[in-house]
Amino acid sequence: MPSALFSTRDALDRLKLNRLNSLLATILPHNDLYHRKLAGFISPLESFDAMEQWPFTTKSELVDGAISGSPLNLTWPVERYTRFHQTSGTRGRPLPIFDTPNDWQWWIDCWKIILDRVGVSSTDRAMVASSFGPFIGFWSAFESIIASGVMAIPTGGLSSEARIDIIQRFSITVLVGTPSYLLHLATVATTMGISTRLLPVRLVIVAGEPGGSILSVRKRLADSWDAIVIDHAGASEIGPWGIGAADGGYLEVLEEWFHPEFLSIESGKAAREGELSELVISTLGRDGCPVLRYRTGDVVRPQWISSNSIAAGESPRVRLVGGILGRVDSMMVVRGVNIFPSSIDEIVRRFPEIGEYQLTIRRKGELDEIEIDVEDSLEQLDRIRQALESSLGLRVIVRQAPSGSLPRTVGKAQRIFDLRPHQA
Repeated sequence: MPSALFSTRDALDRLKLNRLNSLLATILPHNDLYHRKLAGFISPLESFDAMEQWPFTTKSELVDGAISGSPLNLTWPVERYTRFHQTSGTRGRPLPIFDTPNDWQWWIDCWKIILDRVGVSSTDRAMVASSFGPFIGFWSAFESIIASGVMAIPTGGLSSEARIDIIQRFSITVLVGTPSYLLHLATVATTMGISTRLLPVRLVIVAGEPGGSILSVRKRLADSWDAIVIDHAGASEIGPWGIGAADGGYLEVLEEWFHPEFLSIESGKAAREGELSELVISTLGRDGCPVLRYRTGDVVRPQWISSNSIAAGESPRVRLVGGILGRVDSMMVVRGVNIFPSSIDEIVRRFPEIGEYQLTIRRKGELDEIEIDVEDSLEQLDRIRQALESSLGLRVIVRQAPSGSLPRTVGKAQRIFDLRPHQA
């Protein structure tokens, strides 16, 4: 299923609306969740405007509704499902996800669009630097790489040193992993006396953390591997919905199969272009475990690219400037200043000498205090403190951490800890 091209927004929206109406015709007679949620609403829809009256779907709703391990939003009898995955549970209980063979093929087809866009071909060899387990992202990437006719090399359970050895011995050209782990992998290679810039890696696809669209993180990855860096976004309960570009700094929604909406963080209503917003997504092709008007919790800034402002051979699209800027539930207010973890990452990653960092917010008396531990090979903390204080407008305590002392993970990294007492 190659990525389609549309000369106008109207043409793209007609395709999307047809796919949404086809999905509704399939699921509404059988899916108890959406049969109940959309009772009284008219389908088929004549425009996407009608969706604005529908109720939202939330992750807490799906998690709380999972009975005996079965997802709440199943359309078919459980015997028709062959794939099990679950979310990481970093913000609560893991959410189980089931997929039918048809839905899994839809995952593969969406990923093929991504791989085609970034030029992955049968001449490549790809390594997925993940421990796998029940998390869907790297499974879907791995199997999609195989389906695209590319040699895919799994490395679950291997050490970082063993992964570097495989990259070198088998001439890996495409790396897939989280931004923080691939930066760590480059550091490990250096300790082994291997220059990652001399390895054959030409393309790095990152996901699982916001770093792929943060310019300072992208630059460090590109410099470390001497490679093109592509950001990707997806979620177990939604699908592989977003792809960045080589020039970076944004994500695009794969609108062929996902319909995005944007809620203003300030007003909760439909957002204006460029406004800080929560991303809401509806899947258009996953009938076994669909989500409609799903509040992702991801904070973004939307930009609509029309047919009048794009290059020949491209389609109108929605661009998320800066990628995923943070989470609605991870925004921290410190002395009246709104802070997202991605903003900390952008500042710290300007310094290539920092191996890892960990930030803690505490309440000291009546005031909040920010402390950050950094593995700085130069041990020159003043420059880091000045950059943080200049960007945040807040006093920051910076401490030196021994090299290699802070935790690393191949999955989503947690570096920020808010230890302030919860307010009633």
